[in-house]
Amino acid sequence: MTRYLLAIDQGTTSSRAIVFTDTGAIHAVSQQEFIQHYPASGWVEHDPEAIWTSVVDSCRKVLEKGNLCASDIVAAGITNQRETTILWDRKTGEPVYNAIVWQDRRTSDYCQSVKDDGQEEMINSKTGLLVDPYFSATKIRWILDNVPGTRERAQKGELAFGTVDTFLLWRMTGGKSHLTDATNASRTLLFNIHTQQWDEQLLALFDIPAALLPEVRDSSDDFGNIRAELLGSEVPVYGVAGDQQAAMFGQTCFHEGMAKSTYGTGCFLMLNTGREALKSEHRLLTTVAYRLNGVTTYALEGSIFVAGATIQWLRDGLKLIKMADECEPLAEQTSLDHGVYLLPAFTGLGAPYWDPKARGAIFGLTRDTGIKEIVTAGLQSVCYQTKDLQKAMEKDGLRPIALRVDGGMVTNNWVLQFLADILGATVDRPETIETTALGVAYLAGLKAGMFASLQSLEDMWLCDRRFTPTMSKERRDGFYEGWVEAVTRLQST
Repeated sequence: MTRYLLAIDQGTTSSRAIVFTDTGAIHAVSQQEFIQHYPASGWVEHDPEAIWTSVVDSCRKVLEKGNLCASDIVAAGITNQRETTILWDRKTGEPVYNAIVWQDRRTSDYCQSVKDDGQEEMINSKTGLLVDPYFSATKIRWILDNVPGTRERAQKGELAFGTVDTFLLWRMTGGKSHLTDATNASRTLLFNIHTQQWDEQLLALFDIPAALLPEVRDSSDDFGNIRAELLGSEVPVYGVAGDQQAAMFGQTCFHEGMAKSTYGTGCFLMLNTGREALKSEHRLLTTVAYRLNGVTTYALEGSIFVAGATIQWLRDGLKLIKMADECEPLAEQTSLDHGVYLLPAFTGLGAPYWDPKARGAIFGLTRDTGIKEIVTAGLQSVCYQTKDLQKAMEKDGLRPIALRVDGGMVTNNWVLQFLADILGATVDRPETIETTALGVAYLAGLKAGMFASLQSLEDMWLCDRRFTPTMSKERRDGFYEGWVEAVTRLQST
């Protein structure tokens, strides 16, 4: 008899619910987009109620599509856009402000003041992170300082903070679970990744009351039950992980040196470093890959803020294309020597530059430049940014020579071939590219006893297609030098 797992994948632009079988196969999928809010330059917000509605609707529809009842689901897992920050009333569950999204740059000046005060080294040594608006702590502080009455209410214990996983758990369990997992906690700038505890020194530095914070559990653990009135019967939530860590788990990168890169709204390359939290000397992040049975596995991560969102912008902003799948044939018609570099720094530059004030630009335009060259440059920008991360890892002595990829963009064969060429590395696309959802389903299934071990999960990973480099090193280096020059120009403007 087939057993089923429900994965809730709450992303930056949409929420998805996917039902997996006990063999890791997709049984049914439901997805719902929601509106992005841009109140000011560099600000990005979501309506928490829109997130909540999209999640509940997706869960109900996926059960309907799969001809299932909630009682058919053994366990559920939640994976989420990380760092996005929500504060809400503990009694009513009402948010006090919109969710401030991970891409948001409003705290740039405050972050600079923290760095100017010489605090970054201490923060980095505890959290593995850099001081940047990307992470949750400065977003929490902004809400406390800018939404009237919230600081006083937080100090009285009337408010709760959570990343999106925590907010969903709170709502799903009727306020019984104020919980998160170690991967999400490790992205807040408030969690000591070595002691695996919220850090009093960091809370004091950012002036954040400890009463706001959720309890931190393993990534595969008991997070409470989804209320029966939401789906028809109770469903236990046994897995929680931030989206990039969930993707790494879904790609079964369980051994030191294994790497994955996810191409969704942004792009995130993670390299498993095992039980050791390695410190990068080249502005990569040290983060929790997953925590199982109280044992922490760490990773180095390079974060790119804009990847698939570039294609969304070409479609919705510039209206150069009507559908994302138009990009591949356009790129196939375009010479690689077109000379155009598109830098999608719409909300700043991520790793290894960490320039929150940088903004997007296109270099190399001529009278011969047309739609296909700009679209191709947009696709290539994702690959060049991945090369930036590979170079940084290489300088840290940890160059990945093979990469497992996932996310919406990896259906584009042209992109993956150019990626292999520009990296000079093998790129493997798995049969199941929904590895973010799959990873959290695996975490839930482990707790439920559906999977015997990590080895049993490794045995289920299958390669759909391998892309090997065909470009000469001289040509590869020439293209990349042009990218580096464009980034230098951007940062000098």
